[in-house]
Amino acid sequence: MSEAGRHIVTVDERTAGERLDRALTSALPALTRSRVKALIEGRRVALAGGATIEEPSRKVKTGERFVVDIPEPEPAQPQPQARELDILHEDADLLVLNKPAGLVVHPAPGNPDNTLVNALLAHCGDSLSGIGGVRRPGIVHRLDKDTSGVMVVAKNDTTHRALSRLFAVHDLTRIYQAIVWGAPSAKRATIEAAIGRHPIDRKRMAVRRSGGKQAATDYWVERRFGPPLEPWASQVSARLHTGRTHQVRVHLAHIGCPIVGDPTYGRTRGRSRNSDIPLSLKSFGRQALHAAVLEFRHPGTGREMRFATEMPQDMKMLVAELNDVKLSS
Repeated sequence: MSEAGRHIVTVDERTAGERLDRALTSALPALTRSRVKALIEGRRVALAGGATIEEPSRKVKTGERFVVDIPEPEPAQPQPQARELDILHEDADLLVLNKPAGLVVHPAPGNPDNTLVNALLAHCGDSLSGIGGVRRPGIVHRLDKDTSGVMVVAKNDTTHRALSRLFAVHDLTRIYQAIVWGAPSAKRATIEAAIGRHPIDRKRMAVRRSGGKQAATDYWVERRFGPPLEPWASQVSARLHTGRTHQVRVHLAHIGCPIVGDPTYGRTRGRSRNSDIPLSLKSFGRQALHAAVLEFRHPGTGREMRFATEMPQDMKMLVAELNDVKLSS
């Protein structure tokens, strides 16, 4: 296999007019065509400086330059590792839990074990293995490492397929709570802005004028902190109408209110030098984002299910400290 990392492929006359997967296979002979196709469909191929390409059959043109992002090899099959889980509901078909901040959902380079998947394998035993894929057994959706909150896990293939369809068409309710810098100009609104891979930094997402996927987020401001005319921060709730990668983080940053503690989309330069802003806000150690509510119809029983969790203690403490700050007159 070609070395993991970013590879630039320029189309010449020999491969002009070929399918993209064929052209890349020719330029990267260490990769099989099926591997190249998987990379394309996995959104790891893009035009240099342009949009991500997801169609292996796309015809290439002379002079086009493609960026191929080859990930590190996947870790070995995850092993059971017991740890305490905050389980909100469990039956023969599924399990709902409250994921703590700091817990990675599934093994990946840099986090080969001690993930939620390892804990689920220990809790559920062999019955979970292979459901939804060897590396991600039972996982229907995921939360970022530093995002806490409600997740649902499938315990059999039928439930996995049914839940995956619900998430695909967004026939369910997901509400997040966040603490953001500043305050949105409107107390309640809908953000409609397409999201796609960042044109330069392929590990980030961004609002895109072209090449992105439609995305919509309702938000409403719960409270503001700091001076009335120039709040330091706000507590915001957000409801997803779509399920794009990093959607809440990207959309809130897009309206000028990035999530406090977000290392990727935070843009805290300038704010951190403001001596009036409480230290607890400037030094918060993770993105202040919590998946608070998940509602869906149980695929097996047809019963409507609703799970709601409170913000974790670190976010509660931050809110309490901000409420207690006395403003100078």
